[in-house]
Amino acid sequence: MDLSKHSRPAEILIKAFLVFCGFFSILITVGIIYEVGSEALLFFSNPQVNLWKFFTGTVWQPQAQEFGILPLVNATFMTTLFAMMVALPLGLGVAMYLSEYATPRVRKVLKPVLEVLAGIPTVVYGYFALTFMTPLLRQIFGVDVVNIYNTASAGLVMGILILPLVASMCEDALSAVPQSLRDASYALGATKFETVVKIVLPAAISGIAAAVIVAFSRAVGETMIVAMAAGAGPNFTFNPFKSAETMTGHIVRISGGDLSYDSIDYNSLFAIAILLFLFTLTLNVISQRIVRKYRRKYE
Repeated sequence: MDLSKHSRPAEILIKAFLVFCGFFSILITVGIIYEVGSEALLFFSNPQVNLWKFFTGTVWQPQAQEFGILPLVNATFMTTLFAMMVALPLGLGVAMYLSEYATPRVRKVLKPVLEVLAGIPTVVYGYFALTFMTPLLRQIFGVDVVNIYNTASAGLVMGILILPLVASMCEDALSAVPQSLRDASYALGATKFETVVKIVLPAAISGIAAAVIVAFSRAVGETMIVAMAAGAGPNFTFNPFKSAETMTGHIVRISGGDLSYDSIDYNSLFAIAILLFLFTLTLNVISQRIVRKYRRKYE
C-alpha cells in the first residue's frame, strides 16, 4: 500500500475557493462600514450638529437643524417590543411542540409551512398590517384611539415575520439536547411537561438566548413593514396607537426624495445607518457571549 503523500488539485482548488469566499465577505463588510462611516463622519463633523443633542434630543427635523435621534430610536424599539411579544412565546411554543410533542408525520407538514411563512416578502406583511391588523385594532380599541398608521400594528405583524426564525432556532437548540437527559428524567418519575420545562429548556438555554437576540436584531433592522404601517414623520411618543417613524422607515422615506449630495440631510441618513449598525453589532456580540457562557457540552 502506497502511503506517500499525493497531490489532489481538486481539493486545493476547493480550499482556495473557500478561502476566497471568506476574505471576500470580510472585504465587503469592511467596505460597507467604511462607506457608511465616512459619510456619517461628515455629518458629525458638521458644526451645526451637537453630539449631545443628537443622542438626547426629542426633535428630528434636519431642515430646521434639529437632530435629536430619540424619536426614531423610540419608535424602532417600540415596534421591536411588540414584535418580540408575539414572536417569543409563539415561536418557543412552536419549537417545543415540534421538538418534543409532534409526531414525525406532523413535523413534516408543519416545518414546510413555517418555511413558507418565512419566505413571504415583507411588503406583503406591510399590506397585511394596513388592511387587517390596523382595522382589527381600531375595531377593538376604537377608531378615535388607534390611528391608521401606528407602531402597534407594525410591531405585531413584524412578530409574525420573525416567528419562523425564532421557532427554527429554538427547535434546533431543543433537538440538540441529548435524549439520555430526557430518559433520565422519565426514569425519576417526571412527566413529559416537567421534563421539557425543567430539563430540556435549561439545557438548551444558550441556543434559545441566541435565538432571542438574533430575532431582536432582525426586528430592529426590518424596513418595509414599518415604512408602510408605522407612519411617516418622526414623533416622540410612547403611545403605540399613534404614528411614529422608525430609523429604517425614515431612511427609506428620505432617500426616496430629492436630496442634494453632500447636504446635511443626505449625510444624516448615514448617521442613522451607522447607529443601526452599532445596535446590531452590539446585539451580535452579546449573543456570542451568551452562547459561550451558557453552552453545555455533553459526552
